[in-house]
Amino acid sequence: MKRVAILCGGPGSEHEISCLSAGGVLSAIDRTEYEPVLIGITREGKWMALPLDYPLSLAHGALPSVSGNFPEVIREKNALTVDGAALAIDVIFPVLHGTYGEDGQLQSDLDQLGIAYVGSGAVASEQAMDKSDAKKLFSAAGISIAPGVTVTEIEWKQNPESVIQSIVSLGLPLFVKASRGGSSRGTVKVKELSTFTSAMEEALSFDSKVLIESGIDGAEVECAVLEIDGSAQASIPGKVWIDPQYEFYDYQAKYLDGATRIDIPAPFAAEIIEKIQSYALTAFKAIGAKGLARVDFFVTHNGEIIINEINTMPGFTRTSAYPKMWQATGIGYSEVITHLLKSALR
Repeated sequence: MKRVAILCGGPGSEHEISCLSAGGVLSAIDRTEYEPVLIGITREGKWMALPLDYPLSLAHGALPSVSGNFPEVIREKNALTVDGAALAIDVIFPVLHGTYGEDGQLQSDLDQLGIAYVGSGAVASEQAMDKSDAKKLFSAAGISIAPGVTVTEIEWKQNPESVIQSIVSLGLPLFVKASRGGSSRGTVKVKELSTFTSAMEEALSFDSKVLIESGIDGAEVECAVLEIDGSAQASIPGKVWIDPQYEFYDYQAKYLDGATRIDIPAPFAAEIIEKIQSYALTAFKAIGAKGLARVDFFVTHNGEIIINEINTMPGFTRTSAYPKMWQATGIGYSEVITHLLKSALR
């Protein structure tokens, strides 16, 4: 039986969502094949050995988080120890989202441990997390992207007038995005140029690089990618429905208010569905992803498919879009987890 360390929490803004995802994995992992071990990372970056009954679900409206009141897991080259004793682990399932979890930092740390892990490596994770860099790779691979410009904090502070001039041709509305932000944090919709400066300041509070893009009038569609026996497969896509009270698919709408749902299968012609699946696999390959990803698109009224982003460790609760799309495709939650662990151990 293989021992699986389920890793969650972390210093990023998606700490709590990571804990919810880990709770889902812990509840669904096949315990006839795998022995789970739970490791939480505090907001300060300390690794903690958590008991398997640690609360990882919503409780009285409060989101879970990792406490530092547990034995610390010490990371050494090619080893993990707790209270001086070796912690034997065959594979790590790092269910961390956004900063530290998906930007290559954690993957670099895991590479130092020399232990197999689920998901993309450091380089692919970093490229996927940086929306500006990822869009260049997608465009080079033949996938349509929204018109946009990338601006650094230095460029903005030195010459904001020049930046404003450069974005006028993009039209309105605009989306101002922290280039390496997650879960739409640091993303602002701009409907009037008078609010552009405040939008830039908001995005720059999350990242020193900002991607400014034309708003796309179209449906938001997601497609899940999973490696099965060494081959990447694309799920049936889903269309995201957002409560009209929200301007866009932001953090509040995604996680806190139950204001969204995903309709699976997405209500498009077979030709559009096949193109979405093909582009999802192309994007997966373009960044060198491994294991899993969720690829997000816009589909315009005339059927044009425009990629929005790729997430190398998407939300992974039982009710998250990623496992729901695979469920609709014929692969259940536990089976998805098994495929991921087998891929990591190949």
